[in-house]
Amino acid sequence: MRTSAALFLLAMLAAPGAVRAQDAAVKTGVEAYDRGDYAGALRAWRPLAEKGDADAQYNLGQIYKLGRGVPVDLAEAEKWYRLAALQGHELGEANYGMVLFENGKREAAVPWLERAVGHGEPRAQYLLGVMLFNGDGVAKNWVRAYALMTRASAGGLDPATRTLAQMEQYIPLAERQEGKALAERFAKNEHAATLAAPAATPRRAPAISADTSVANAPPAPARKAAVRPAPTRPAPAAPVAASGAWRVQLGAFATPGNAERLWRQVRPRFPGRQPFYPKSGQLTRLLVGPFASRAEAEKACGALQPCMAVQR
Repeated sequence: MRTSAALFLLAMLAAPGAVRAQDAAVKTGVEAYDRGDYAGALRAWRPLAEKGDADAQYNLGQIYKLGRGVPVDLAEAEKWYRLAALQGHELGEANYGMVLFENGKREAAVPWLERAVGHGEPRAQYLLGVMLFNGDGVAKNWVRAYALMTRASAGGLDPATRTLAQMEQYIPLAERQEGKALAERFAKNEHAATLAAPAATPRRAPAISADTSVANAPPAPARKAAVRPAPTRPAPAAPVAASGAWRVQLGAFATPGNAERLWRQVRPRFPGRQPFYPKSGQLTRLLVGPFASRAEAEKACGALQPCMAVQR
């Protein structure tokens, strides 16, 4: 899901001074990454990752998965994603499941893809849907496969839309209707998507090939939230409200809660701005603003993807 974007907020339980030092190191890495200095980002993040920082571990997974300043190394990416996933890092969990799939470890990928499906991740919905259709690493279940592919398509994933059309050639109408009803249940409660649908009786069909390019998450790294002030300190003053006719769009979501969750994650990046959630058909867009000009909006996007300037 371009959902979602590759940003994540992690609450730290260390002493305030240690948290500030870690935040500063992560910020240094983010700034290096944003200007294309991937070696500098790697130097900043590796010590934190080796000490157990989940965001830094996820970021190293991204660097090796996408080949940012280093050769693509899926084994090394798998190692770092795993460490982040074991700490409950949502993006780490999703990407660990996807890289296991790419590395041919299909059965091992299933529980991690299931966790990501429970968070409404379209890329995980897509891959697990393909696996359920083919019976690859998991028992065939065409009803649930169709439901997950429907959700991934509604989330804006083009390969899912194409695969859904392939599935319709083989899945009987009654099972497709059951799958659509199941997808509607998932739309109301993404966590229900981890529950197995009633077993169907799949007919034989050619295997559907998964487009593993969907596993290439946008390259923006995970960033720390600002350190919360100690209880005895006054809260910082609210930023001056901005004005203007421009906003940035960060995505469109079939589940409104996913738009709200993304805003909670990226909010520190947009001080003084506010979210807007306009409807576009069945999708809820996340817009952030206002900005005085297109240039100001595009500058606010920075390296964050997806992100584009739109006029109100």
